[in-house]
Amino acid sequence: MTRGIGRDRTLPDAVRGHWADRRTPRFIRPYLRLARLERPIGWWLLLLPCWWSSALAAIAVDQPYPSPWHLALFLVGAIAMRGAGSTYNDIVDRRLDASVERTRDRPLASGEVGVPAAFAFVLLQCAVGLAVLLQFNPFAIATGFASVVIVLFYPFMKRVIWIPQIVLGLCFAWGALMGWAAAVGSLAAAPVLLYAGSIAWVVGYDTIYAVQDLEDDEIAGIKSSARFFGEHVRTGIAVCYTLAFLLIGAALILADSGPLAFLGLLAFAVHLGWQVVSVHAGDPAGALRLFRSNREAGLLLFAGLVLDALLR
Repeated sequence: MTRGIGRDRTLPDAVRGHWADRRTPRFIRPYLRLARLERPIGWWLLLLPCWWSSALAAIAVDQPYPSPWHLALFLVGAIAMRGAGSTYNDIVDRRLDASVERTRDRPLASGEVGVPAAFAFVLLQCAVGLAVLLQFNPFAIATGFASVVIVLFYPFMKRVIWIPQIVLGLCFAWGALMGWAAAVGSLAAAPVLLYAGSIAWVVGYDTIYAVQDLEDDEIAGIKSSARFFGEHVRTGIAVCYTLAFLLIGAALILADSGPLAFLGLLAFAVHLGWQVVSVHAGDPAGALRLFRSNREAGLLLFAGLVLDALLR
């Protein structure tokens, strides 16, 4: 089921010196890489819309803070489901990954892990995600299950449409619905607008991420928003981030948010503007740093929402 599992491969976009690559038994490291544990930015970006939504719901229903229990559940769920989605994506893309410089050493593309073992690992991570989901109310559980179809189709979109990041956004922004659903037991216009804004944010930051692979993607015939925008990639990112700012702002208005929430949104917008100014198509390493910085951007918005709930 596995081949060459004792070899130690550090992927180019991994966090250098991460504990998953240094402090775990060698035989388990390829599976941790399938789950992207040495690249924690992925689960952060999946988690942040959940936390935004939880905090926005607290503002809307006059709670002093979002449920700590829900925040903790979303943390565990984001790590598990990001890992499951990444492993599934690598199963589907193992031949494409082998043709791209940045991804050819991934465990499936390189042969460190076989497909049957990878499928078993997907099921294990999904079991953790299901255990988390079942802690919520029935409406939130149904909302969580509704995302499965999108997740299953996403890996194939880069072969079909020029901006597959839109489908990625549908997946990664789903938490913008989940936090509200878990807190309120229903949905409203505010979380739907937050979801739409989060999708625009995902398309923007993943376009920055795709800048790393422009040359290899063209050779392999992989479609991406970075290739679609071409020499206008900075403008494309700016449009996405502007939409994110406007839609999230509309969500804050509908939830009757106060000045601190809008201050957090402003800090978020300034950070996104800095990314637009700083991105360069010929600087893959810089693109990776900017992509990772979206954790800080998202935390700025979350901090503003939490402080608004606390100090209303």
